[in-house]
Amino acid sequence: MIESGILVFLGIAFLMLKLPRRLALRLLKHDLAIDIAVSLLVFLMHFGTFSGVMAATVAGLLTSLMTSGLKRLFGYVDGNRYVPGRIRLDV
Repeated sequence: MIESGILVFLGIAFLMLKLPRRLALRLLKHDLAIDIAVSLLVFLMHFGTFSGVMAATVAGLLTSLMTSGLKRLFGYVDGNRYVPGRIRLDV
């Protein structure tokens, strides 16, 4: 169960890494919406078994930790304004 959740999370994390930097920072502005959307989508895909629901829960929690951490670490883009985090990026 936990392994499945981690694998689903890694798939989401690799997709986030492949996004262009500016788009990823724009998406981080809406971190709560990403968390809800990913959790709901993964839950609906794995609904029906206890292990599927647990995998979806683990993936949702790890995604929430990732988006919150990335937003604090790198900041986000609001419109055309970059709000830096602890590490300032050139955008």
